[in-house]
Amino acid sequence: MHDLEFEHLHVSPDDAAVNEVAWAADNVELTTVGIDIGSSTSHLMFARVHLQRLSTALSSRFVVVERNILWQSPILLTPYRADYTIDVDELGGFIAGCYAYAGIEREAVDSGAVILTGEALKRRNARAIAELFSEEAGKFVCASAGHHMECQMAAHGSGTVALSRGHNATLLNVDIGGGTTKFALVESGRILATCAIAVGGRLIVEEDGSLTRIEEPACKIAAALGLELAPGTPLAPAGRRRIAARMARMIMGLMDLHQGGDLARSLLVTEPWPAELANRSIDAITFSGGVSEYLYKREARGFGDLGFDLAEELRHVLAHRRDLPPVWDPGQGIRATVIGAAQFSVQISGNTILIADPGKLPLQNLPVLACDFRLQGEIAPEAISLAVRAALARADFEEGESPVALAFPWRGDPSHERLHAVAKGICAALPRTLREKAPLVLLIDGDVGKSLGRIILHEIAPAADLIALDAVQLKEFDYVDIGNVIELTNVVPVIIKSLLFK
Repeated sequence: MHDLEFEHLHVSPDDAAVNEVAWAADNVELTTVGIDIGSSTSHLMFARVHLQRLSTALSSRFVVVERNILWQSPILLTPYRADYTIDVDELGGFIAGCYAYAGIEREAVDSGAVILTGEALKRRNARAIAELFSEEAGKFVCASAGHHMECQMAAHGSGTVALSRGHNATLLNVDIGGGTTKFALVESGRILATCAIAVGGRLIVEEDGSLTRIEEPACKIAAALGLELAPGTPLAPAGRRRIAARMARMIMGLMDLHQGGDLARSLLVTEPWPAELANRSIDAITFSGGVSEYLYKREARGFGDLGFDLAEELRHVLAHRRDLPPVWDPGQGIRATVIGAAQFSVQISGNTILIADPGKLPLQNLPVLACDFRLQGEIAPEAISLAVRAALARADFEEGESPVALAFPWRGDPSHERLHAVAKGICAALPRTLREKAPLVLLIDGDVGKSLGRIILHEIAPAADLIALDAVQLKEFDYVDIGNVIELTNVVPVIIKSLLFK
């Protein structure tokens, strides 16, 4: 019908339909939401995520190839009642309003993550907040972030981990929020240690010239300075400056990787820095959290709290301390811990799996604890137990309270002796899980699931509610859904939900 100077192809409608089906088989687009509910602020973010099947032959794993932010909410000061419980009705109204402003129906959201930190984690608050999202129970990951986990999330979400990896540098991320300051030491993209202290910009709140909110850590700091804080009374500017200056000194002490004085030690909400870090060299410092917005001069408004004053004191110290490494901007401040989306990928585990009671499946939203097992040469059960306990501590996970999903790669000879050492170490680290017959899930990057599972059931813990799956690859901050056994093939679908950081 027409001439062109080069060879070309006309695609028929039938061929176009086939191509569309083929594209859909290897590409998934999800509308996602991340909701961060914290002690001081709450906010959310909608995103569109494009996932694509890996090009590896026969791979069933999808990876994120593109992510676009659709809408970000304004920052809400988390609403409190007079008894310091969160006003869930006001919070629910804010979230519903965000959906309306963004023009997104709840039914249109495919997945998401709700992160609870600080005061939101307290039992009454957590239960009430969970009811807000009860209709999306199978769709949303709900992550309760304790202090260690929040340190890690801030380091990832701020961009510090990626910055450290990209520059092959050792960075210290300092996330200064409303109630706590979280520290994470990151070397070449790997978090070495975390620490947190109850020092933050919103421990004191003033409205109309009088104090309306006074947290216990603020009372301790004021008492150490000879000041008295009482609701309904004013706080003199000189007293405000002294409290902010004392907070800044405690933060700087922990930035130096020191143990801190008596007051700082009394305000720690985690263990202090390990002693061996005292002389560790740091290439640069990064800041995140609400107070960092003042430090990087992205915010100038006051909110009746100590955020501005604390930032000014820190800026003064940073300007006069010539021995400190440079300050880098990691990219994200107050939104550092908000999760943009939950990435879904699917893997299949079969052939060499062991499931003690298939009737207990399916399981949803199991947090993955990535274990750093040393599997070179002879394996010591005690070292395996220590690695499991370290993974529990990093995630602020109370052993035995809920199902455990341990993830680790298998390396080396799968001899009975080596597998038995790993099995013995895992069981020794999880006595309450075994005693109360809570599900114990092992997710192994290797082909030893059935062998390891048999050793546990036949030789160490016969009554364990064990699920041992292999040929799956997981990492920190992953959550998994484990589906029912597919009878004809004896395989199990594993849906992996990864918290995505900007």
